[in-house]
Amino acid sequence: MRRPWFAVGLAALCVAVGVPAHAWAATSGATAQRVVTTAARPVVDMEATVLAAQIDPRRADNTLTPGAKSSVLAVEQALQAKNLLDAQWVDGYFGTVTISAYAAYQRSLGYTGLAANGLPGTTSLTKLGQNRYTVANTIGPGAKVQRDGYVVDARTQAMLAEAQRLLGYTLVLEQGSYNPGGDPTSAGTHDGGGVVDIAVTGLTAAKRTATVRVLRQVGFAAWVRDPSQGDWPWHIHAAAISDTDLSSQAQHQTGDYYLGLNGLANGGPDDGPRIPVKTWEQYQRGR
Repeated sequence: MRRPWFAVGLAALCVAVGVPAHAWAATSGATAQRVVTTAARPVVDMEATVLAAQIDPRRADNTLTPGAKSSVLAVEQALQAKNLLDAQWVDGYFGTVTISAYAAYQRSLGYTGLAANGLPGTTSLTKLGQNRYTVANTIGPGAKVQRDGYVVDARTQAMLAEAQRLLGYTLVLEQGSYNPGGDPTSAGTHDGGGVVDIAVTGLTAAKRTATVRVLRQVGFAAWVRDPSQGDWPWHIHAAAISDTDLSSQAQHQTGDYYLGLNGLANGGPDDGPRIPVKTWEQYQRGR
């Protein structure tokens, strides 16, 4: 007997998605519809999306962040469906307009402060995509922990621990994270998570540079800061790329770092050691 057209189509689909041939034959029409619906949903790569949300707003043009377009488009389409983003901005570019729209969505969920900073978090990104897309490569800051008498998040702590292992000496903090208004000279970069200042007492110029290089290697945007640049002593400033608790100011710094800038208000060229830029997650996969 000739199989109906929908059975043939479903068989081909099951081969494509890896469903055993014996399983599709017994699948009811309702279940088959669920298989088709699930297969059709796009996948939003959270790592790529968060990265784009840091870099794109800092670009002087509309260049897209490599590997992020399809994910950003899916997010923008979901924001448009909620009447938070006009169609003209649904373009795969996570610029300032999309940041504002995403922050508005976060506020609609009742979030405030860092949780409504326009940088996608796992919970908000998943809720936004309900029945529209699935989320892959989720990332997050983890719990708040103590280090050298300061507060940092678990992701930042792990990054610092790995940097210490590679360097062979201890890194001592002079300022931690989640410190809103604690240091006016920091321009708000320490208001959220992922940002630390590291003491350089006793380190030669060569060791300071080596420390920055290793911090960059494990996923920080890091620079040696000196008194000629601002009202501060010598120290190393480091911001954990793609920490979803970054303050808006720290988001701007990480975006600037990707674009070859020094992360300061003057927008000068990067004065640190140039190495391939990686996030903590990319570093871990490459170990």
